[in-house]
Amino acid sequence: MRFDCSEEQDALRSELRKFAANELAPHYAEDDRLARFRREVVDQLAAMGLLGLRIPEAYGGGAADCVTTGIAHEEIAYADFNTAYVLLLASLCGDVLTHACDDTQRGRFLPPIAAGEAVPALGLTEPDHGSDAAHLRMRAEPDGDGWRLVGEKTSITLGLHADTALVFARTGGDGARGVSAFYVTLDDRYLQRSGFDDLGGRSAGRASLIFDGHPAPAGSLVGGLGDGFVRVMQGFDFSRALIALMCVGCAQASLDEAWQWARDRQSMGRPIGAYQGVSFPLVECQTKVHTARLLAYEALWRKDAGLAHATEAAMVKWWAPMVSVEAAHQALLTSGHAGYSSELAHGQRLRDIIGLELGDGTAQIAQLVVARRILGPEFAP
Repeated sequence: MRFDCSEEQDALRSELRKFAANELAPHYAEDDRLARFRREVVDQLAAMGLLGLRIPEAYGGGAADCVTTGIAHEEIAYADFNTAYVLLLASLCGDVLTHACDDTQRGRFLPPIAAGEAVPALGLTEPDHGSDAAHLRMRAEPDGDGWRLVGEKTSITLGLHADTALVFARTGGDGARGVSAFYVTLDDRYLQRSGFDDLGGRSAGRASLIFDGHPAPAGSLVGGLGDGFVRVMQGFDFSRALIALMCVGCAQASLDEAWQWARDRQSMGRPIGAYQGVSFPLVECQTKVHTARLLAYEALWRKDAGLAHATEAAMVKWWAPMVSVEAAHQALLTSGHAGYSSELAHGQRLRDIIGLELGDGTAQIAQLVVARRILGPEFAP
């Protein structure tokens, strides 16, 4: 394992840091306040090749490795945590569709994602089946040579704004093997979208989607019947590390600002960083965030190397959001009364990161995955 980046990865990080600082960071607070999704940002991400990172070159993508994809997520989230969701869903869906579809489907599904013409969402969570996704109730009913989707999905990131969705529905009996995956263009004639009034992440448009006989035409089935749940679980091993890097990037932005505040702010004739009570808590948070970063990149490196990475991905899924929330909170406290106002971004970052202590599985679910892999199913909870 190497701990340095290639010249190309360093160049990408530098380019993205400048782009995000100039084009994303100035809108971060206002987009949240207005719950505004700016479609032009999708076009910008696509023009830079970011939405096709995990898509083969033959379908308009960049065929980037997982570590490079992680760098992109960390840098975008450093400036605008919620814009990183667009990148996350394109990377996750692009990766799943690349590996699960046939050539004809890839030719239809992947180029629009890479070009920013189709913003995808992931339709898995249901009102009564979040963590227990293997027992979801949404149905895919046969209709000629296709299907009709009936039921509700909830807590769908980008649900208010997505053009397409990778939707998981029951086509067979109970349990994981009765779940299939469909990639569909969202048609509001058969779909009701209802947004949530969230604590954070407002520009990401988390929503409930009610499917009322929504068409899933022939050719929309991804993989075989009953393969849906298996496909998404494999994809989550990848996306959990990306989520961790989103949290790390956001937390690092607050830590960087807090360190500078500790240099600039004076108390009793000295920079406040000269006091252990200020600098030591920041050191603790910096250390924890750094460990999360290393674990996330290890998971991605292992995937690139064709090695098992589910344990590392599950570990970092619960660890990174937790320590990133702590870091943003400590940065807020370091900044005193200014940190408690919207003058600084710490409060917004704190609210945004909290969403990923829940999304894509709670800490308890991730810990359950790790326990079962270490102990074996017969000895674990």
